[in-house]
Amino acid sequence: MTPKHCFLGFLISFFPTGVIETQSAHECLKPQRVHFQSRNFHNILHWQPGRACTSNSSIYFVQYKTYGQRQWKNKEDCWGILEFFCDLTNETSDIQEPYYGRVRTTSAEIHSGWTMTQRFTPWWETKIDPPVMNITQVNGSLLVILHAPNLPYRDKKGKSVSVENYYELVYRVFIINNSLEKEQKVYEGAGRVVEIGALAPHSVYCVVAEMYQPMLDRRSQRSEERCVELP
Repeated sequence: MTPKHCFLGFLISFFPTGVIETQSAHECLKPQRVHFQSRNFHNILHWQPGRACTSNSSIYFVQYKTYGQRQWKNKEDCWGILEFFCDLTNETSDIQEPYYGRVRTTSAEIHSGWTMTQRFTPWWETKIDPPVMNITQVNGSLLVILHAPNLPYRDKKGKSVSVENYYELVYRVFIINNSLEKEQKVYEGAGRVVEIGALAPHSVYCVVAEMYQPMLDRRSQRSEERCVELP
């Protein structure tokens, strides 16, 4: 018997008549650590295999529902899959609604019980990427144009929806003079066009930016440094 079948094999050999403690088998197969991970409102359900040493042929079934609903809905694209994740972005698109997801396993014709997530509210729990920066040189100054991340949703005209549609955002821009190895915050506000002046010629400056969400008291990670050498 291979190690992958170790636990279930033990149960079967321990009960040679084929009578398995159904409840124990169900429990040891139940998926573990079922939770949502959300980035820019891409809401992905993740889980890990159960405690049993199941084979690679274990398959998983996913359901979801909105808080307050009694009826669970099947996620058809994640019904009998081998992966340990399921994209529920479209099913959780009302971002201020709380949701639940749950997963069960089937292996060797044994079905586990369901493992459910904690309550998940996309608006509160999603992590927002840092802004994208475009930088150009203008008469010895740097013109920084900031773009908030796009979301997986479309408006009525079919255009991408920005995170600005859902949150009040404050942009923060920092500049680093490489020769002095000194960082300075040069802007904080709601505007997305920032001009940085009073720069020394023949110097290399690096710019980074982040976003702050006042209502949640939360900030994004910083963007990657963009460096420019002034003539």
